[in-house]
Amino acid sequence: MASMEVDSANSNASDPDNPRFSVNVLQLLKSAQMQHGLRHGDYTRYRRYCTARLRRLYKSLKFTHGRGKYTKRAITQSTVSEVRFLHVVLYMAERAWSHAMEKRQLPAGPNARQRIYLIGRLRKAVKWATLFAQLCASKGDSRTSLEAEAYASYMTGNLLFEQDQNWDTALLNFKRARAVYEELGKVGDLENQVLCRERVEELEPSIRYCLHKIGKSDLQASELLHIGEMEGPALDLFKAKLEAVMSEARSQQAVSMTEFHWLGHRFPISNAKTRVAILKARELEKDLQGSADSLPAEKRLSIFDKIFAAYHEARSSIRSDLVSAGNAENVKDDLSGLDKAVSAVLGQRTIERNQLLVKIAKSKLVRRHDEKNEKVTKPEELVRLYDLLLQNIADLSDLVSSGRDKRQEEVVFAEECSLKSIAFRGERCFYLAKSYSLAGKRAEAYVLYCHARSLVEDAIQKFRTENISDPKIIEELKTLIEECRANSCIEHATGIIEEVKAPENLSKKISNISLTGAEKKSVKYLLQSLDNYESAVGDSNIKTAPCIEAFPPAFRAIPRNPIVLDLAFNYIDFPSLENRMKKDRKGFISRLWG
Repeated sequence: MASMEVDSANSNASDPDNPRFSVNVLQLLKSAQMQHGLRHGDYTRYRRYCTARLRRLYKSLKFTHGRGKYTKRAITQSTVSEVRFLHVVLYMAERAWSHAMEKRQLPAGPNARQRIYLIGRLRKAVKWATLFAQLCASKGDSRTSLEAEAYASYMTGNLLFEQDQNWDTALLNFKRARAVYEELGKVGDLENQVLCRERVEELEPSIRYCLHKIGKSDLQASELLHIGEMEGPALDLFKAKLEAVMSEARSQQAVSMTEFHWLGHRFPISNAKTRVAILKARELEKDLQGSADSLPAEKRLSIFDKIFAAYHEARSSIRSDLVSAGNAENVKDDLSGLDKAVSAVLGQRTIERNQLLVKIAKSKLVRRHDEKNEKVTKPEELVRLYDLLLQNIADLSDLVSSGRDKRQEEVVFAEECSLKSIAFRGERCFYLAKSYSLAGKRAEAYVLYCHARSLVEDAIQKFRTENISDPKIIEELKTLIEECRANSCIEHATGIIEEVKAPENLSKKISNISLTGAEKKSVKYLLQSLDNYESAVGDSNIKTAPCIEAFPPAFRAIPRNPIVLDLAFNYIDFPSLENRMKKDRKGFISRLWG
């Protein structure tokens, strides 16, 4: 622990012959990563930034490597004459690491050749990180040296973690980095302490996974998944490793999964890829249902996206098998039924996701000002969401109703879809009435509230007739009936009040009519819309006083007298007038010289 202590202010006083440089490694890297791609997991952008940063450093330090032919120039202890040489080594390590992570995050995962290249880039990152630690030990102050050691240990742990070997050594490196960051988190300014604590939290899952691999931890698979939900650039390698482990476990479990059950049907699953995709979707559905109330809405939406991806993958593999099935009718029937079942389950999850979006929108509808400065929901957005729900219900009902041989479960499911459609229509009508109410259209809003109430009452009656007892839906519909009744009474009363005050308001607005309204930039004048019947003073949406015409009128082009050009003048030969001109009389002397 003595080697991890940070010197006091005296550490800044350096020897003139051997200057000591200070680099806040973690803060420098965090700032660069967050500003150049890693906030969104874009390692390609961050790698390009590191390359551009190195180019600028080489040029400013005049440390280039030749013009035409590459000439290697090593950075040694004697080379480091200023702190930017340390930055060069650090960004070389970051560039190699980001290149490795870019290969790790390929959509289908790295193949054998790409994995070899990935490990090679991680080795290169470890090489530059080790050189950075050695140079900081001789050229940096105590804090810089400690941070460089922690960075090198972290890179070494990443390499061993990716290689799936030497878990003891990887654990030792991760623990060494964690110990350094824990000590550094106790000193310095508040921002640096927060960064160190965040790095400690990011290292914890890798340490627990190493303990799990060497058999010194009783960590379960569910706890590993919970750890994988954490965010941070340092956890991306851990998440990729965890996903590989979980996919291997799913492949082992998929061997026992031979059938897909849906509405009384049993469809055989012969393709292993289809089994793994369906098994992954079911695991995500269990996570979604098990912690429905504890998970935040954004996290649940991300789980829905993963479920959709899994079912789409299963459906694509089913359709590929269907194309290659040939003339085997029994196989084609089974694959067609399985495709229909998976599509129906995908439709159900789509409806559940849209219902979650409706719930989020309703929670924002009642707020006047959102806490996170987010956009507050308008009733029109809820109308659009209910339109999507109605379309999803119609598609799902058509899918289930298709086919010749229908079972009782399919008939009951189709009836439930029709009942949900009526309930969604009632809620859509309610929020459509709200949008008309906000627009000041009282009569339309009153009629829509009454229609929504009748639709909801019809839905409740049909729920009871079909003996479908869902207390949650029935309670929501009853609450909606009360809201429809209350809002219709409010609209009725407001409409009567506005009708009583209409003559007074009309006269007041007519008295406010101005001739020009020249102070306004964009004004619609009454004389410009004489052919259109639009209320200028009776509409409640119009907030400005109407204007009659612009005065003084604008300049406009008018016709003028034509310009006559005499083109024939140059071609006319006029008679000579010299005989009619007055001649000058000359004297005697002038005649002699004339």
